[in-house]
Amino acid sequence: MAAPVSNGEELELHVDSLAFGGNGVARLDGFVVFVRRGLPGDTVRARVTKVKRGFAEATALEILTAGPDRVVAPCPHFGACGGCRFQDYAYDRQLESKAAQVRDALVRLGGIAEPPIDPIVPAASQYHYRNKLEYSFTQTPDGPALGFHRAGRWDEVLPLEVCLLTTDLGNRIRDAVQGWAREEKLVAYDQADQKGYLRHLVFREGRNTGQVLVQLVTAKGKKFEEGYLVEVLRTFPEVRSIHWAVNETPAEITNLPTVLLWGEDAIEEEILGLRFRVRPNAFLQTNTEMAETLYSIAREFAGLTGSETVYDLYCGTGTIGLTLAPDALTVWGVEISEESVACAIENAELNGITNAAFFAGNVSLALEELQQRAGQPDVVVVDPPRAGLAGKALRRLGRLRAPRIVYVSCNPTTLASDLKSLREDFGYELVRCRPVDMFPHTPHIETVNLLERVERPADATPPDEG
Repeated sequence: MAAPVSNGEELELHVDSLAFGGNGVARLDGFVVFVRRGLPGDTVRARVTKVKRGFAEATALEILTAGPDRVVAPCPHFGACGGCRFQDYAYDRQLESKAAQVRDALVRLGGIAEPPIDPIVPAASQYHYRNKLEYSFTQTPDGPALGFHRAGRWDEVLPLEVCLLTTDLGNRIRDAVQGWAREEKLVAYDQADQKGYLRHLVFREGRNTGQVLVQLVTAKGKKFEEGYLVEVLRTFPEVRSIHWAVNETPAEITNLPTVLLWGEDAIEEEILGLRFRVRPNAFLQTNTEMAETLYSIAREFAGLTGSETVYDLYCGTGTIGLTLAPDALTVWGVEISEESVACAIENAELNGITNAAFFAGNVSLALEELQQRAGQPDVVVVDPPRAGLAGKALRRLGRLRAPRIVYVSCNPTTLASDLKSLREDFGYELVRCRPVDMFPHTPHIETVNLLERVERPADATPPDEG
């Protein structure tokens, strides 16, 4: 049917629910309109921003009637900042919406009529939970300032007075670096015209160790006196590691080679009694409290007795595999990032773990060699990126025929698609799914899933397509 709306048109809409990704869902004579800034129960005046064949997108301009679960957002930047989406939505309703999105994906995309979903695990802290923040510099009449991108804008940065997702220490260190930049009369980089110098500030905090790593990212050239920056940051006793990185490309990235300006090359974090080295580019779950919960659930679902061979695929810096190692015979980790693998090996040594080995390689290409070296796995743990398992990786995982798979997912839609393939092509049934809210006030939701393989009389494994 032809779309009953046109681009730029203003409509009065009633929002029924939340879609995956965080937009409200409204209907106009059966035609779906996804409404940014619309919450369930709201009646809004909205402007259409995009029209497709089967749906339209709109942005709420005015809340005509607020839904029953709207609350006052505590952050002074809420609405303008592109970070938190749902500070104005009651937290228990956020949890219900996220759990419903997981269920909907498993039913609609995964083809599981009655998915075995455990109650969602709420976040231990609704604010001040992030152990890592990446700020952007922007130029203001008062000099350079630090903040986040405005909602929906790639070319505009909103200066911050405070961020409620970091700690008081994180806010104070950001303000100190901003003051240093203004005193030094440095100029912020402008993404639109690609001129200027200061680009990003990365703050990483070991929440259980109190150690802090700071990374400054600039354009080409050393236009600052490093000794003074170090002096400013060393007024905070928690700062243990100060790095500098250069980004000569237009892309807004911070994952770059760094120069150590002062201190240790890494800080440490403690998770479930283990110590982990955290370098500027090392991956670590950004909510330490809930990472411990996530890994505990993965350990529960793995059901280890001490005799199992475990594959840890997409192992990163080894956090999940190393928490499993004390209960396993052996753990074998694979990760494409050589730097992450180096960290995983170092983390094993740091904790005196001798039954875990880690290798750099593409998961889809490394499984055959890993199987020859490590033998048949009893349990496979996978924690893939948001895109889920790539086609070859999915097929080769299925062909391993491991009795159990523990699938940690940050995207219910790709999880559902992968589970459908693993069930239909390789006989894996979803036994348990437990959603975990790692990121309150955002659309993101993690799940830990236990799959068990059921032998079929006429089990035919699809051919490996290379």
